[in-house]
Amino acid sequence: MPMKTRGSWKYAVIGLAVICLALPATLFAQGAPAKVFKQEELEQLLAPIALYPDDLLTQILMASTYPLEVVQAERWAKQNKSLKGDALKAALEKQTWDDSVKALVPFPDVLTMMSEKLEWTQKLGDAFLAQQKDVMDTVQKLRRKAAEAGNLKSSKEQEVKKEGDIIIVQAADPQVVYVPAYNPTVVYGVWAYPAYPPYPVYAYPPGAALFTFTMGVAVGAAWHGHGCHADYHGGSVNINRNTNINIDRSGRPEQRPSGGGGKGEQWKHNPEHRQGVSYRDQGTRDKYSPTNRAAVDSRQGNRGYDKPSAGTSDRSAGRQPSQVQDRTPDRSGSGTKSQNNAFSGADRSAGQVQKDSARGSQSMSSAKSRGGGGASARPSGGGASRGGGASRGGGGRGR
Repeated sequence: MPMKTRGSWKYAVIGLAVICLALPATLFAQGAPAKVFKQEELEQLLAPIALYPDDLLTQILMASTYPLEVVQAERWAKQNKSLKGDALKAALEKQTWDDSVKALVPFPDVLTMMSEKLEWTQKLGDAFLAQQKDVMDTVQKLRRKAAEAGNLKSSKEQEVKKEGDIIIVQAADPQVVYVPAYNPTVVYGVWAYPAYPPYPVYAYPPGAALFTFTMGVAVGAAWHGHGCHADYHGGSVNINRNTNINIDRSGRPEQRPSGGGGKGEQWKHNPEHRQGVSYRDQGTRDKYSPTNRAAVDSRQGNRGYDKPSAGTSDRSAGRQPSQVQDRTPDRSGSGTKSQNNAFSGADRSAGQVQKDSARGSQSMSSAKSRGGGGASARPSGGGASRGGGASRGGGGRGR
């Protein structure tokens, strides 16, 4: 290469380097999606459940993306406490909730925790949707902390084992799943984020053992939670669709290694089961919106609204999910209030309908009393006896 040409390339490269150094760093960061939750926030959210058995933990993570169905399931479970075994299975099959939500019904304490701490549940679901791999990595980080502090061990209720750098927690007996109860502020050792203490989603009894268990829950082959496993290496939850949960057989369906990258279909969020609850961040909204129109219409019907008649434009058509529904918590922590307002709004709607009906009946009575004379002067045959409106219409025709 001629000397002059080499010199030209040299100056071109130097000039390009100077330009790159002069550009703001934000231009190079625009390609990477912004984190919705900081690491300290993820640990705060996951600390109460990171030590749960993987079979149960995966169901909680998936179900948290459907907070309204969690509330519905919890209320239904309280009303159907007497259902057990095959009767419970048959009743659950008739429900339209996501399978992850149905899988939590046999665990009333967990379902109640998620329903009553709705702000936490919705944030957990938002984090799982926006940063699934970060959530799975954080579970492992917290488990390592608990193990290093000597507070995560195998017992007669659970088995704790390592697969490479992954810590697996599973039921010691495949037929029975025990829900652990522990103090998150102590079990992980010194908490690294004092400004972000673990979420107090359940009351830890003073004086109780550092790590204990609630009553075990017997799970049969028909449990809706079968077929799911945590793929910590891949940062996702995988589902083995070939597992038939409706066939009675001895033992639990074969489980794939929780820590490996087992073959299975990666779990995908279904926006229809979201029932119109809006998404926290724009990236997730873009991925899963618009909300299914039929689900919105169904929800409005349950609140007491009449369906639009033929030829009448639906004013809510084309709105974004955040405009259609009213259950979105703000970032200041008002999620629970918003969700409660959503249900109380439904109650108010029903009451308003009754009031409107009562006022309508009074108006009809007044109309009849005012038009009574005119009605008596007409023959009783024909259609005048249909009510005040018909009487006034008849009078008009008489003129």
